Amino acid sequence: MNKINVGKVVKKAKKNNFVGQSLGPISDLEKHLPSDWWKKIFNSLYLKTDGDVVENSMNTVKEVDILLEKTNVKPSDVILDLCCGQGRHSLELAKRGFCNVYGIDRSRYLIRMARKRAKAFADNIVMPKFSEGDARRINLEECSQDLVMLMGNSFGYFEKKEDDKALIGQIKRVLKSEGKLFLDIVDGEWMRSNFEPRSWEWIDQDHLVCRERSLAKKDSRIITREVIVNSSRGIIADQFYAERLYTYAEIFSLLESVGFEQISNQGNFLSDSTRKQDLGMMENRLIITAFAPKKASVEKVVDVFKVAVVLGDESLPDEVKRDGKFNDEDLNTISTFKDALKNIEKFDFTCVSNHKTLLKSLMNDPPSFVFNLCDEGYYNDAFKELHIPAYLDMLGIPYTGAGPACLAMCYNKSLVRALAFQLEIPVPLETYVDSSDQVAHLPSIFPALIKPNFGDSSLGITKDAVVNNAESLISYLEEMRKIIPGRPMLIQEYLSGAEYSVAIIGNPGNYTVFPILEVDYSGLPSNLAPILSYESKWLPDSPYWSDISYKKANISESISRQLIDHSILLFERLECRDYARFDFRENSKKKICLMEVNPNPGWCWDGKMNIMAGFYGLDYSEFLKLVLEAAKKRIGIR
Repeated sequence: MNKINVGKVVKKAKKNNFVGQSLGPISDLEKHLPSDWWKKIFNSLYLKTDGDVVENSMNTVKEVDILLEKTNVKPSDVILDLCCGQGRHSLELAKRGFCNVYGIDRSRYLIRMARKRAKAFADNIVMPKFSEGDARRINLEECSQDLVMLMGNSFGYFEKKEDDKALIGQIKRVLKSEGKLFLDIVDGEWMRSNFEPRSWEWIDQDHLVCRERSLAKKDSRIITREVIVNSSRGIIADQFYAERLYTYAEIFSLLESVGFEQISNQGNFLSDSTRKQDLGMMENRLIITAFAPKKASVEKVVDVFKVAVVLGDESLPDEVKRDGKFNDEDLNTISTFKDALKNIEKFDFTCVSNHKTLLKSLMNDPPSFVFNLCDEGYYNDAFKELHIPAYLDMLGIPYTGAGPACLAMCYNKSLVRALAFQLEIPVPLETYVDSSDQVAHLPSIFPALIKPNFGDSSLGITKDAVVNNAESLISYLEEMRKIIPGRPMLIQEYLSGAEYSVAIIGNPGNYTVFPILEVDYSGLPSNLAPILSYESKWLPDSPYWSDISYKKANISESISRQLIDHSILLFERLECRDYARFDFRENSKKKICLMEVNPNPGWCWDGKMNIMAGFYGLDYSEFLKLVLEAAKKRIGIR
């Protein structure tokens, strides 16, 4: 083992102001353990600290050898690699000719790593499919898997034992009649007597990891504290994690209580380490196999799914659009959308856009499912966007997208900002100005952005919406009172930095997050404020329309994680559903602030959502289908 004076490293880092936050000495590790520690810990640092075992190809080959020997699984079998991490077992199976492998993991970072590695394989190898998801809510069909493998010591992370049982129940649900479970977990009985209370090791030339371990109450879990030190920068992580220690008798009892049969102890697996030092929870593991019970045959799924698509009414006025009506570009967008629907297999679409007869037709001949894309609102009134889902709720008709409460909340920008502030998500400084206010107290920060509190599609945000002094501010407010009378306005700190959008498809426990988009203002004339103004969306002759473009954001992992974590938190707190878009922008001090939440974002072919879907490798039809499938899974429609 290399020698190092840890105190000198930390002291030197403190001198250079590099040290990150650390809690110092702790007597009770369990008090500092987050209940959901597993949501954030599996990142690039995890692949460093545990890389001697989990990035060890010899271990992976040996583990897959045992899997094949103990399960007799065939290359044509359908296999779920649950908690697949960076996909090492799935990819090893693919190399061996297995062509129906599906990996699920909660870590966005590891799933992206798995997909990246899969792309490097030869074209003649059928690659596994990887997606994010919560193992307690597996979004796969019942009785669809021949084998579920839970490997690499990925069981027992939850705070409550009931969640472990829910996970095992989900495995039984997705397994076919008499399908197989292959489980690889820490030998709890061995670990209680053999864990190292303290250890440290170099993980590469620049990083040192120090660990403390202790048993929790009743010896049910082992708690680990891990401090990672960079020799130049100091402490870069001080994190806690835990695992429930199951004996074979306890895991046998758990599997049996859920309904598994023929449960068998296949012996222990001793991992190898490239560093030959602290293997931690991976050192000695139990290998267990079990069979799902015999199940009755599952009823045949309907081949074609009938869907009514509700759109805006192109025959009615629309105050948001150019000249207050649908234009040629709007009709072309609808035509392109309908063409894309034709490429979605196993769906039969009927488009409904006549709002004068909409409610009557929904009541007299209710469809079984609605693809709600009426972001214009009932009768093209944006204030009535929530009315259509409210009516569908009253009729008991399931639909895609957000419910009326979510739409109402997100249409009020000041309320969303208040919620984000309460959630400790950075937001711009803001002043609310009611339509009757005479602006007695002007904000002191300029430049400022003026926009309506209610509205979408950049209505009320023109090329002149960024103001630099009080006179311009008052003038623009007066202009807006004439254009959109009676509507309260927001005076916001103008965010002058990079602008990003985050797209989320899915629902809690099974999100797909597209690569983040950045707005490219570099082509815009310097005399125009770089904003996505009304002109950028509705006036084809404006430079805002032609000179603004979008690109895949080139940002660090930490910024990406921050944006996505903020978006998911808002998605869940606002009760978004199926898909949503979140817009952020840097202020002058490089702090990224929330701009808006779009619970039913634009679905058009040239909109941000579809552009981000393209970054993800999907075409327009595939993007639309992904939204439909997310809604079907949420509702429970097969």
